[in-house]
Amino acid sequence: MRATLAEVLQPALSHGYAVAGMVCLGWEDMRAYVTAAESEDSPVILQAGPGCREHTPLSVLASMMGQLADQSSVPVVLHLDHGYSADECREAIECGFTSVMFDGSAKPLDENIEETAAIAALAHRNGVSCEGEIGFVGYAQGEVSRVTDPVEAARFASETGVDAMAISIGNVHLQRQAGTVLDEPALAAIEAATQCPLVIHGGSGVPENQRKRLARGSAICKFNIGTQLRQCFGQSLRRALTEDPDMFDRNTILKRVEPALGAEAVSVYRALGSAGKGSVK
Repeated sequence: MRATLAEVLQPALSHGYAVAGMVCLGWEDMRAYVTAAESEDSPVILQAGPGCREHTPLSVLASMMGQLADQSSVPVVLHLDHGYSADECREAIECGFTSVMFDGSAKPLDENIEETAAIAALAHRNGVSCEGEIGFVGYAQGEVSRVTDPVEAARFASETGVDAMAISIGNVHLQRQAGTVLDEPALAAIEAATQCPLVIHGGSGVPENQRKRLARGSAICKFNIGTQLRQCFGQSLRRALTEDPDMFDRNTILKRVEPALGAEAVSVYRALGSAGKGSVK
């Protein structure tokens, strides 16, 4: 069933678990994540990030995600991840996405607030959720993070009306090995300043034991998982081709990859405590 981000994150905030934002690149991984979510009775957020959108038009992504959501027994969010313009967010809403993230985190604070508020208002008029980002989440071997200021976070949440707020407390995008420990005192200061559900981008780099603990005992209601899943896909693909070097049919090859992706997804849902929460309101 299709769901908005608010519809899956508010119950997570109330009942002490987090929902996975699963970064998608194509049909096979989307299908694996939804199949795994159904097997665990877990809500799931299918995310179309910039890399995915470079390869496949938004309208096609919305159709694929929507097809899976409409046939699923668990809540499935169709989420635009890192939308960098109002036009991109508007297009996603028109295509049928149920949630958009506007990323104005590289902009000055006032500009970020003004633009995010306008997109949140547009989303809400259309029954769609909106995520924003305050502070800046950097990239491994790339741009440096800027830690979220609690006072700015409180103002951002209040003035934008976002349904979820991505924060920077030590998390980094594209980290290939778990090891980045989130700054829990910084998290506590942000939690004291706002009641908004919080989001961690770069969740693959957060140690699983900390993910488990914070999913159950903090206001972090969404962990984005991307690199971990792409690594699983690549490793499974190499293994399948090595085991059967004569295999050449694309569909046959990708069917061999899906079970490993599904198993990885199950482990993510269980770690975040969302398994069994598919019907929680």
